[in-house]
Amino acid sequence: MRIFRSGLRKLQRRMVTWITFGLLVGLLALILIAVGATARQQPTAQGRAAALLLVTFPGAYSFVLEFILGLGGLFAVIYGAAIAGSEWTWGTLKNAVARGESRSRYTLMTFLAVGLFIGIGLVLAYILGVVCAILGATLAGVATDGLNDSATLSKLPDELARGWLAVAMAGALGYAIATLARSQLAGIGAGIGFYFAESFARIFLPDIIRFFPFTAAGAVIATPPTAGEGGGGFANPLQPDAALIVCALWLIGGLLVAAIFTERAEISG
Repeated sequence: MRIFRSGLRKLQRRMVTWITFGLLVGLLALILIAVGATARQQPTAQGRAAALLLVTFPGAYSFVLEFILGLGGLFAVIYGAAIAGSEWTWGTLKNAVARGESRSRYTLMTFLAVGLFIGIGLVLAYILGVVCAILGATLAGVATDGLNDSATLSKLPDELARGWLAVAMAGALGYAIATLARSQLAGIGAGIGFYFAESFARIFLPDIIRFFPFTAAGAVIATPPTAGEGGGGFANPLQPDAALIVCALWLIGGLLVAAIFTERAEISG
């Protein structure tokens, strides 16, 4: 636990932690408030209904989380890659190994700290997103009676836990990619490329891509029927429980790759 506590202190001081969180919350706030302010100005009735739906509770609870799972996965990849890559480029891993730390243990405990920060960021971003959705509803003139919908509120802990695993999985992939590359920039670039390549491949290989990490992450919660088919707009998503299992397997696989590579890699410089 000493490595874990040290990792928490280190991540708290890292600028990338605050920048990643700030960008996610900023985009979320911008979209929800802009939607609320312009919803009734949409040229068609269908467009107005779709815009108002995003800031209408209780459905807005799920829409906020769905947005975080989609865009948050990209930010988590970048965050995980930035932290893992810095362990190599800054010589932190080398110093830890020189002190006699187990390579794989250090790698896994460091990611455990990353995963905790991802979870904290997810919860805080969600709370702020709901606040922005309320503001958007006010601007759009939509009643917020659904805020205290007991059925929706009772499901939130489970949905947030599922979202945490999904976003942490994305962070683990970025972490593993940067570990293999031994570089922050290479890890971030490859992670972003993987994210967009998977999104593009959904058009051509829907039955296969639904088992890929980011698509599965978008399906871990059941989205409202009026939001489309679910799975982050994917037409043929996995069922939520199956998507959760797929995400768990990707998470474990990413961490195993990172740990095994670190254990066998030559650390020099």
